[in-house]
Amino acid sequence: MKSTKKSSKEFDGVFSTAVIPVALLAAILVYVFVFGDGSNFVGGSNSNVPLPGNFYGIIYKGGPIVPIIICLLLTVLAFGVERYLAISKAAGKGKVNLFMKGINEKLENGKIEDAKTSCNEQKGSVANVIFSGLAKYQAMEKNNILTTEQKVVSIQKEIEESTSLELPALEQNLVVLSTIASIATLMGLLGTVIGMIKAFSALANAGAPDSVQLAAGISEALINTAFGIGTSALAIIFYNFFTTKIDKLTYSIDEAGFTIVNTFAAKN
Repeated sequence: MKSTKKSSKEFDGVFSTAVIPVALLAAILVYVFVFGDGSNFVGGSNSNVPLPGNFYGIIYKGGPIVPIIICLLLTVLAFGVERYLAISKAAGKGKVNLFMKGINEKLENGKIEDAKTSCNEQKGSVANVIFSGLAKYQAMEKNNILTTEQKVVSIQKEIEESTSLELPALEQNLVVLSTIASIATLMGLLGTVIGMIKAFSALANAGAPDSVQLAAGISEALINTAFGIGTSALAIIFYNFFTTKIDKLTYSIDEAGFTIVNTFAAKN
């Protein structure tokens, strides 16, 4: 179990470190070779205006901020998938509420070994914490030295320590999503400001305004705004979704710990 957890943490560390550089490289390649392909523009050159209705060309005209926002978007998607798989694995097999109902029934009937077997079958973070609490429960039943209050405190401490070991793995990389939720909007605003500067520069030209530069500046402003807001919204949705699932798992752990402690206190 320890070697499995260690290898899992090592993988999470490598994954977390590699995601952003890989996403940035992928974003630059897509921006240059897909969106910036000459077939998307009038005259076959990306220095010209995009072909009418060509979405790729319009995105390319968003300017150098676009690949940064694409990088943020890819990072959100990557961490979103990673967190979904990790939290689903932490929940274990089957529904957590049914698992908890079975554990409570076994505890009330004094079937500790059956409860531990259910934990081994369920697996996941909730089952790991409960298993640790049940193992301590059995150890305290055999202890003839400590008082009942000391035994209860020992069981509570075991459950708290097990919980503190499991929760960081659940919350890993969520800070990245919350950070991107703010950064993406700011990057979109930065791109908007740069685009508007170009647009006003075109209007400031003596004589007739440069319509091509004006259109490019407005396009850059709007594309960056859209991409920034969209990426930020997706990051917020993922973050709230995962924190809600983690809160449910944490509540299940707390409920199980409360039941274990109360059952021990009642029977001893």
